[in-house]
Amino acid sequence: MSKQQLAVERARKAFRTGRSKPLEYRIMQLKNLARLFDERKKDIAEALKKDLKKSEHGIPLYETLGLEGEINLAVKKLKEWAAPRPVNRNLLTISDEVYIHPEPLGVVLIIGAWNYPWAVTIQPLIGAIAAGNAAVIKPSEVSAHTAKLMEDLLPVYIDKELYPVVTGGVPETQELLKQRFDHVFYTGNCAVGKIVMEAASKHLTPVTLELGGKSPCYIDKNCDLTIACRRIAWGKYTNCGQTCIAPDYVLCDPSIQDKVIEEIKKSVKEFYTENPKTCPDYGRIINQRHFKRVLAMTEDSTVALGGDNDESECYIAPTVLRDVKPEAKVMQEEIFGPLLPILTVGSVDEAIDFINDREKPLALYVFTQDKKLIKRMVDETSSGGFLANDCLVHFSVNDLPFGGVGNSGIGAYHGKHSFDQLSHLRGCLIKQLKMEGMNNMRYPPHTQDKLGWARFFILRHEAVVKTFKFAALAVLVVVAAFVIQRFLD
Repeated sequence: MSKQQLAVERARKAFRTGRSKPLEYRIMQLKNLARLFDERKKDIAEALKKDLKKSEHGIPLYETLGLEGEINLAVKKLKEWAAPRPVNRNLLTISDEVYIHPEPLGVVLIIGAWNYPWAVTIQPLIGAIAAGNAAVIKPSEVSAHTAKLMEDLLPVYIDKELYPVVTGGVPETQELLKQRFDHVFYTGNCAVGKIVMEAASKHLTPVTLELGGKSPCYIDKNCDLTIACRRIAWGKYTNCGQTCIAPDYVLCDPSIQDKVIEEIKKSVKEFYTENPKTCPDYGRIINQRHFKRVLAMTEDSTVALGGDNDESECYIAPTVLRDVKPEAKVMQEEIFGPLLPILTVGSVDEAIDFINDREKPLALYVFTQDKKLIKRMVDETSSGGFLANDCLVHFSVNDLPFGGVGNSGIGAYHGKHSFDQLSHLRGCLIKQLKMEGMNNMRYPPHTQDKLGWARFFILRHEAVVKTFKFAALAVLVVVAAFVIQRFLD
C-alpha cells in the first residue's frame, strides 16, 4: 500500500468513527488551527521568504489574516450553518416536517497552489473541517519550504488522522488522484484542472476547481486615472504578479495610453522605490522555469516601463507593455507574472466584444465613474467575479462566493459558501402514519376526479397557503384584541 493510499485509508477510517461530526469537535479543530497562525508566525514568515521572498509585514495581509477571519466566522456561525433548514411545504405535505439537513461528504482531497500557499490551501480546509469532513491536504511542492512546514505543523495542531498532510511532486499527486474521495478541491491552472477532473470522474467524485485565466481590466477615459492606475498597479504587482485574480491586461482608449503608463510608473515608484529589486515588499518569481516562461512573453511586444531582470534571483521588474496586439505571445495564456500589457480599443463595444471573444475570466475589472457603464459591463459580460474601481478585494469578502465560471473554474467557496460546497444538502421529509385519506388521490386506480384534486393540491397550494396565513393572522389579531380588552376592563 502506497503512502498516499495509506493516508486516505486512515482518514476514511477516522471519519467513520464519527468524531468529526459533533460541532464541538469541529470548533475545537478550527480554534487549534487559529492557534497555529498565532504561535508560528515567525516560522511561516521564514518559509514564505525563502519560497517567494515575501515581506514580513505583507505575509499576514495576504496569507494569514484572511484565514483567521474565516476561522472566526466559521466558529461564530457554525451552529447556524449546520442547523436543519426549513423549506416551504405544499398542501400535500403541509402537516409534515420538511427541511434540508447539511451533512458531511466524507473524505475531501485538497490540492493547494504555490502562489499563496497558506491562503489557498487552508481556506478550503477550514470549510472542510466546519462541514464535518476528513481532509487529505496536498500542499504544492513548488513552494517547497512552506509545504515542509505544513507537513510538520498541521499534525501538531489538528487531528493528524482526520487531516493528514501528503507532500511530494507529480508522482505523489497522481497516486493520490487514483484514490476514491468524496470531493476534490483543486487550486491551480486549467491544464492540471482538466487532469484532476478526469481522475475524479472515474469515481464520479464532484470537484471544485479554482483556476484562473486572463482577467481583463477596462479603463474608462473619463475616470480618475491617478487613483485607477494606483489600484491597478497594486493589484498587478502584488506577489510579483503571481495572483490568480491579478489584472492580466488593460483595455483603454488610445488617447489615455500614455497617461496610464505615466501613472502606473508613479505608483510603482511609490510602492517599490526607484529600484524594486532592493525593495523588501517586492517579491520574486517562484523559480527559473517560470522566470523564463514569463520573460519569453515580452519578446514580440514593446516595453514601456520596467523590463529589468536577473535570472539568478528570479527577478523581473514591474513591467508595462504598450500597443500590444491580440496575437502577441503575452496574450496567449495567463501571465502570472509582473507584466501588464496595454491593448487599445476604440469604444466600450469593442472592449466588451474583445472580452466576450475569449474564455470567461476569473475576475473582470472596470474603472469608471459611469454607473450605466458598470451596469452594462455586468449585464453584457461573464466572469467569476466582477469589481468596479478596485482590484483583488472581493477575495476578502466572506459573504461573496469566490470562484470561476467556464474555463476559470467550477464551484465557489469562502464563508458559508465553503461550508455548503463541502456539505451534502440532504432533503428530508418526515411524515406521520396518519391522515391516509389525503393520499387516496395518488393511489390507483387513477380517475379524473383524483386528477382534479391532485391538480388543486399541487398547483393551487400557494394561494391556499396564503389564505391560511391570513386566516391565522386574523385569529391572532382577534385573540390579541380580546386579551387587551380584558386587561383594560
